[in-house]
Amino acid sequence: MAISNTPAQDYVQSDYSNSARLNINGSAQEQKFIENLIVESIEIYGQDIYYVPRTIVNKDSIFEEDSDGKFESAKAIRAYVNNVEGWEGQGELLTKFGIRIEDKTTFIFSREKFKEHVDDSTTLNVEGRPNEGDLIWFPITRHLFEIKFVEVERPFYQLGRNYVWECQCELFEYSDEEINTGITDLDAIENAFANAITVGLATGGSGDFTVGEIVTGGTSNVTAEVKSWDSSTRTLIVINRSGTFTVPETLTGGSSSASWTTATYNTIDNKNIEMDQNNDFETLDNQIIDFTEANPFGSVGSITDNTI
Repeated sequence: MAISNTPAQDYVQSDYSNSARLNINGSAQEQKFIENLIVESIEIYGQDIYYVPRTIVNKDSIFEEDSDGKFESAKAIRAYVNNVEGWEGQGELLTKFGIRIEDKTTFIFSREKFKEHVDDSTTLNVEGRPNEGDLIWFPITRHLFEIKFVEVERPFYQLGRNYVWECQCELFEYSDEEINTGITDLDAIENAFANAITVGLATGGSGDFTVGEIVTGGTSNVTAEVKSWDSSTRTLIVINRSGTFTVPETLTGGSSSASWTTATYNTIDNKNIEMDQNNDFETLDNQIIDFTEANPFGSVGSITDNTI
């Protein structure tokens, strides 16, 4: 990077009527010098990470939350990890719901490099800065963090300017978002944790579905992504459903053109999580509570029931 020795014209206050004191905010040359030092420091002591912007799909107008976010790109950039001794936060906690991992960290980006590598090459929900809700993939440890807060005034206006974005992050909690960034290890999170539903197919179909392709229901127009296909048992496992398939209807593969008719379908039996018990609860609850009664919990205070 070329360094200019042009005299700093704005270093001395131009209005001599009051005083000839120096401009405490510094000159543009001084500000650029500080920025260059910060960029160089992050390049030397920082880590290679990927910034993963969120695409908002279905924003709730009341809670201002996106329940169906997508992550479709990842931008390589250098960032400084604020705590070099390890992750912050409470770490591993044993709760009544099992082990909970609460790792936190702070990533520091040069504003100049963030604009060059991220902001100028992708569309952000809020342009010009890192966004809360976007993700950071740390490939060394294979950790995926979510940005919870972006500090914009630390350090506080050195020589009249701010030079970095300080992103306070927590470990990302996956909630059925689509992740298709092109980075194999990152995209594997979706296949490992997405809600995976089994669709049983009837005999008489044709072709074999391809993993990763989109299948479409001929009647419902519901789409889903193929996670696995077993032709011997006619079992199709799908993720990222746009709705509920009907039974029967014809499922057609978008790239394979395979065509099979649905026979069975269970939306609460998640095959991706061994500890998932929704299907068990749905089956066993009929032995505990008889919902064929008008009110299984009694009818206290009823003016039509003479037994109480």
